[in-house]
Amino acid sequence: MSTARAVSRGGPGDLPPQNLDAEKSLLGSMLLDSTVVDDTVEIVQPRHFYLTAHQLVAEAIYRLHETHFGGVDVVTVAEELEKKGELAEAGGPAGLAELLESVPHAGHAKYYAGIVRDKFVQRSLRNACTTILQSIAEEGQDTDDLLTSAEQKIFQIVEQQGDTERLEIRDILFDALDSIKSRLEQDGSVSGVCTGLTELDSLTTGLHPAQLIIVAARPSMGKTAFVCNIAKSVAVAARKKHEADGRPATETPAGGVILFSLEQSRLELAERMLCIYGEFNGHHLKKGELEPDEQLRLLEASSRLSELPIFIDDSPGRSMAQISGICRRLKRRHQIGLVVIDYLQLIEPEDKNAPREQQVAQIARRLKFLGKEIDVPVIALAQLNRGVDLRQDKQPKLADLRESGAIEQDADLVLFLHRPDAYDPEDRPGEAECIVAKHRNGPTGIITMTWLRESMRFVDHSNIDVPDGGYFSGDTSGDF
Repeated sequence: MSTARAVSRGGPGDLPPQNLDAEKSLLGSMLLDSTVVDDTVEIVQPRHFYLTAHQLVAEAIYRLHETHFGGVDVVTVAEELEKKGELAEAGGPAGLAELLESVPHAGHAKYYAGIVRDKFVQRSLRNACTTILQSIAEEGQDTDDLLTSAEQKIFQIVEQQGDTERLEIRDILFDALDSIKSRLEQDGSVSGVCTGLTELDSLTTGLHPAQLIIVAARPSMGKTAFVCNIAKSVAVAARKKHEADGRPATETPAGGVILFSLEQSRLELAERMLCIYGEFNGHHLKKGELEPDEQLRLLEASSRLSELPIFIDDSPGRSMAQISGICRRLKRRHQIGLVVIDYLQLIEPEDKNAPREQQVAQIARRLKFLGKEIDVPVIALAQLNRGVDLRQDKQPKLADLRESGAIEQDADLVLFLHRPDAYDPEDRPGEAECIVAKHRNGPTGIITMTWLRESMRFVDHSNIDVPDGGYFSGDTSGDF
């Protein structure tokens, strides 16, 4: 085996991380006792070996074990390699015999597998860093693209380090019971992230980690305002918990929100948030028609809003790779609790030549994976087809979603916003409906809300008698 060629990973005299003794011992253990293959196959794959010869032997062992369970030894592996024309490159019969003689027993196979895997990870990191350095050396490279590419390469390595030990139901049940216990200890029926809308939270039990929530409506129905209201509610709850835990006021609270605005600017969103938080008349705010006392309230609202853990990215044409990278960083640094995308159809597709429906399907699937990866709910706004406006019944249906099949398939929760007075000013003015059209783990239904147009707020319908835009007095005890 000493003449077997190594896979090229570095320059002359600069050998990458490796442990050939561990590789030999692992392969020898599998040749000695084929039952250990099941213990090692989840840890080490053939590509994890440094020597090409060792990779070929491992491939042969795994093939034989899969098709002829228990029939793995020096003779069968040599025959399998011979069939493929790989025996000589794998070291020949003498090389296989050397592997077999490298260990007295197979009791430490998993330990050897761990070493082989660790060295592979270290080589992968080295290769990624080399590629990153080469990219930096190239002229004309965009810094943001470099950062995104570098983070992707590193995170791909991290993603490959899966936990394969916790597969038994008894292990999973411990986590399930902990989750149930935390729900039992909570007041009320909401076990997920609260939206701030009582009836919606009651129906859905809140927004849950790894959920993909689609909020769809026709233009000007208040989609952005709706998610801004949710973002404000989530951020206020995070700040309250932060203060209750005695954390420093200067520290960013965990459980905040990242809002990707692919259509509106950060300034527009900031004004929306000020109107929602301070309950101001947005039209007056935009025209600069605030009385002196309202200007003082505006400063107070701005001061308190600035303390909330809300992050806004308004860069146009974001790809899923960029969005995922930003979310991973904020999850690591600030433990964000909610991701909002405004809106799904504006995300830059990875394959611009693919059919539009396929592009949207890939984006929806990536959003679902993102939620599972960082363990937070993901809200994505979506547009509806014009067909809604042409029907006599204007209430949206699942079929009205643009590229509906792809979006509906991956969504855990689909919410439609509908305001009858948008079509007929005399039809239930000031009322809005949140239609829960799909709920993977619970009931569907229609929730009536109150739409306070001037301050761009959605509130519980029971609060319909609350005057709009006039009762924020600078007393923030009701928020945090």
